[in-house]
This record gives sequence, C-alpha cells and structure tokens, in this order.
Amino acid sequence: MLEPAYQADVVVVGAGIAGLAAAHRLTSAGVTTTVLEAAHGVGGRMATEKVDGFRLDRIGQLLSTAYPELRRTPGLDGLALLPFAPGVLLHSEGRHHRAGAPAGARGARGALHAVRALASAPRSVPAPRRPANAPRASGSPATAPRPRAGAPLGTAVDQARLGAALTRLANTPVERLLARPELPAAQALAVRGLPARTIDGFLRPLLAALLCDPDLTTSSRCADLALRAFAGGRLGLPEGGAEALPELLARALPPGTVHTGVRVTSVATNAVATAEHGVIRCRAVLVATDARAAAELLPGLRVPDFHPVTVVHHTTDEPPTTGASLLLDADRGGPVAHTAVVSHVDPSRAPAGRALVSSTVLGPPPSDVDTAVRMHLSRLYGTPTTRWETLAVHHTSEAVPAMRAPHDLRRPVRLLAGLYVCGDHRDTSTVQGALHSGHRASAAILTDLGAGRPMHSADPLPTARAA
Repeated sequence: MLEPAYQADVVVVGAGIAGLAAAHRLTSAGVTTTVLEAAHGVGGRMATEKVDGFRLDRIGQLLSTAYPELRRTPGLDGLALLPFAPGVLLHSEGRHHRAGAPAGARGARGALHAVRALASAPRSVPAPRRPANAPRASGSPATAPRPRAGAPLGTAVDQARLGAALTRLANTPVERLLARPELPAAQALAVRGLPARTIDGFLRPLLAALLCDPDLTTSSRCADLALRAFAGGRLGLPEGGAEALPELLARALPPGTVHTGVRVTSVATNAVATAEHGVIRCRAVLVATDARAAAELLPGLRVPDFHPVTVVHHTTDEPPTTGASLLLDADRGGPVAHTAVVSHVDPSRAPAGRALVSSTVLGPPPSDVDTAVRMHLSRLYGTPTTRWETLAVHHTSEAVPAMRAPHDLRRPVRLLAGLYVCGDHRDTSTVQGALHSGHRASAAILTDLGAGRPMHSADPLPTARAA
C-alpha cells in the first residue's frame, strides 16, 4: 500500500507558549511541524496591547527566576526577565513593610539559629506596678517590648520562623512536596504552626497574587510549588511585555512553521480539518489551546473552573515612591490584590517622562472597577490618584484554570497514539506549568514517532478557500 501523503509530521493546534515550546522541541529533533493559530498573532492569553507608547499586559502574570522551564526551553535563551525589588512590599494598617525570602542553605541555617537564639533567650517579664514618682530599683526588669501593631509578620521570632520555613521550602525537592498530604491551601497554612498574623498578613496575600486565587482554594501542593519558586528566586516581568515569551519562541522556529488566522474545526490522529485550508494530513496532532477550546476539539476533555482576572493600567507623571516593588494589600481593604509601578521594573513599557502603574483585581470586579481601583490605590500608595489617566481595563473571565484540591499536576498529555494535548490546564496554571506541559507532550510524541527516524520535508498548506 502506498504511504499517505503527509503534509507535516505533527500539526500543533494553538500558538500559545505551550504549543510553541513543544513545536521547538519537535523541530529540533528533526520532526517537521506545522503550528496553526486561529488568532492573527501568537501568544494566546500572554498578549500585550500597545497604546500611545505603553505596553499593557492583558493578564500580567508574575514570573519567577526560579522557574526551571524558563532555562530549559529552547528558544528562550534571549529572554530578559527583569526582577522586582527583592521580596514584596506589604501594605498593612497604613504602613509599608518589606518582606523578603531567604535563599540557599546558609540562609536556612542562619534563620534556624535565629529562631533557636530567640526562643531560648530569657523572656522579660513586666515590672511590678509602682507609684508614678517611685524610682526604679537598680537592675529591675523592664517591660517586654510589644510587636509593632502594623507589622504584618509578627514578632522577631515569627519572622525568623517564617524565613526558615521559606528557605527549607526552597531547598526541598519537588517530588517531596508532591508527596505531602493535599488540602486546600488555606487549610494547609492553618495547620502548619505559623502564627495567624503571619499567615493573614503575608502568606495569604502573597499566594493570592501568585495563584490568582484570593480564597486560597488551590491545592496545597500547587501552593507549595509557588512558595518554593518565590523563596528560591525573584519575581519578575519579561522585558517588553508578556508577549515577549511567545514571540521569542515563534521567531526561533524554522520559517513557515507558524500559520496565524487558521481556524481548526476538528482533529483526528492523522489529520486536522480547517475552515481556510481544508484537511491537513499528518502523523500526529497536538492540541495546545486553552482548556475550553481544547474540549471543543476533544469531546470528553474536562473543562476546569477558572479564576477571573482584571488588570487596570494607569499612567501618571508623578509616580509613587515605591520603586520597583510588588505591592500587596495585607489588609484586603479594596479590590486590588497587587499593584506595581511596572515602568520602574521595565522602562520599555512606558514612554519617557511617564510612569505605568498596573494593578490586578482578582475575582469578579466591582461594577465601577476604575473608580474603586483608584480609591484603593490612593490608600495603598499614599498619594492622590484623581489625576491619573486610565489607559486600559482588561477583564479576562477565564484567565487562570483553577487548581482546587485534589489536583493532578501531571494530567495525561497523550490521549491515544497520534493525539496529544498540552497547556496550563494539564499541569500547573502558571507559565512554568504551560511550558512543562509542552515539554511532556513533545517527549511523548517523539517516543511514539520513534526518535531518530528520518522525517520528510513539510509541504506548504493548500491555498485558502474563498469565504
């Protein structure tokens, strides 16, 4: 029998970072690959809008220098990840407090020694009540100092314990974290022995920002992975906007690999049907779209719940004095979960003389979101915001797939021989998870196709049909 005339070895449906990363690994192994994207640009939710010289991210996901896939993914060698100031800035009871994360074994030992020293030191006791005019006896004990009311991290002992816990987490192997009992993140924090003030004042707002989950219903295993990345690296933003990642990956592929404006209507193990080019034959299909679009092409695929995200972008010529810090609201006194003067982190995102302030609202936004955000930002930054100009309000109802317990962090990427799926809905709902799912899917495809077997050259797509 004559072998079918394949037009590509693998067709990847969707040009988000998961599909592009998988395509790069496939083409590097000699597998001819065609990437089809329905939109007119690559990146999916990692989109950046250009307005009057500003670069405005649609979702504004936070990246970490500790994400392994940022280093492992071919094509991302030229990524410039610009870090925030170390740790985060917490707003609590009208004041700002810097909270950092230790890194390295030396940091862990130092924090543990601090805990032991503080815990074993003799505690001061209040002096007996004495008349106002009576002189203090020589050597009488002084009243023990109380922790400052606005400090969200608690006492010095609490802070040392927190530092030790974070550093141990940074040095714990991933497989050990995944073997821990699984609970919703909020419950897991409550049973780990940290003071309630430390949890509510630091860990809760931090995890809400990292997971886009203000209620912390996320699996504790996913929360541990997020805290591990925070403790072991620095939070940052890609230079030029979120679109820098998919654009780097697309440019690193062989010319003619990516085709935008092509709508895939159905998939099989050896072909995809498109609205513009008819049927394209292949040896394997990788569906690399978002979860809902994937389920439309693959009936029976589970569609998770989603966390909605709203990002409000403002500009001012008098920026707040918080520098390149990520500012979290420990008091939860308004709709903004976290905010930053992102032009201080990445100057390319704003024209000279202007500052770009990007703020993230988690969950359903208030009816007049811009007014509510302005009022909240005025309290967070301690400066009037009435003269700030609103550049854009981006609301994405299905921004981040929910990872509620129990959550399978390694959902299958091989549905059957010839049909595969990847994306952040198959791993963790992060950039790291999306890239890792693309890695797993490409590895499965190479195994099934037989790595090292000679592949043919890709044929051009058929001429687009008239509408």
